[in-house]
Amino acid sequence: MEAASTLEINKTKTALVVIDLQKGIASFPVAPHDTKTVVANSAKLADAFRANNMPVFLVHVIASDVERLKPIADDQMQRRGPPSLDWAEFMPEVGPKDGDIIITKKQWGAFYGTDLELQLRRRGIDTIVLCGIATNYGVESTARFAYEFGFQQIFAEDATSAMSAEQHNASVNYVLKRIGRVRSTEQILQAL
Repeated sequence: MEAASTLEINKTKTALVVIDLQKGIASFPVAPHDTKTVVANSAKLADAFRANNMPVFLVHVIASDVERLKPIADDQMQRRGPPSLDWAEFMPEVGPKDGDIIITKKQWGAFYGTDLELQLRRRGIDTIVLCGIATNYGVESTARFAYEFGFQQIFAEDATSAMSAEQHNASVNYVLKRIGRVRSTEQILQAL
């Protein structure tokens, strides 16, 4: 078994998947890592992947009121008024840049209802590095699908965050560590 401090990345079979680092979602307060840190670390990863000719997938959510899922739930997520005109635009630090693949989703996870799996498989990708906001929503939902589809996963812990440190830590410690490897941005960069 690979030691927690070591990491080997096959550059021909690994892609970066950045979840929901868009202006509307990045405007929410997050913890334990603030948005500035998450965006900066994600940008470092994206730049390193591009420099190594490795695919960068930028995922954002765009869903009108008609397209949004409306579960009957005890604790429904509420919108705080209409979204701003730039709500779905990516944070400029992360992209998009030439060659990036854009995935538009309508729900938490990046696989359901999109061509993410097809785009990864066409490129021979068997491992994904995941980062973004929120750890326990978009990142975890995408990770669960990736696990079920047989992808290996690496999670950039300090390039993800949630609405609270408690939510982030629960996702990292009770889900992500069971379906992949949790590492720091620096550990991932060193492996490239």
